[in-house]
Amino acid sequence: MTRALNVQLHNIAFSAFIFQEIFDNPLEDETPQSRLKQIGMMSILYIMHQGHDTLTLSNIVETTGLTRTGVTETVDPLVRRGLLTESFVKNSMGRGKARRFEIAPAILDKIRIFQGSHARADDAVDAK
Repeated sequence: MTRALNVQLHNIAFSAFIFQEIFDNPLEDETPQSRLKQIGMMSILYIMHQGHDTLTLSNIVETTGLTRTGVTETVDPLVRRGLLTESFVKNSMGRGKARRFEIAPAILDKIRIFQGSHARADDAVDAK
């Protein structure tokens, strides 16, 4: 499989997985609008992740143009769902703490497994 096709397949698999996880598992008192915002945020975070950007609250605010509160309202449910992990690191000034997020490794592993099974299916077709 070509690299470009592999990347596209990975992106589609990630989007489909996130969509399914968020819509099939609504949180208590969560609105459909909140779920849509979470899907959009995960798409942005995935693009930032692919670009090797650090997923700090400040970087997300800068990328999205949202307020810190707007980002927090969208990111917190993603942490509760286990789609993101959260840690605290020193801020860029070295004095305070900054929230840093990562796409949960389990999600990236599931996407890799999907890719691997798809690649094996392609290899089997090519062998015929």
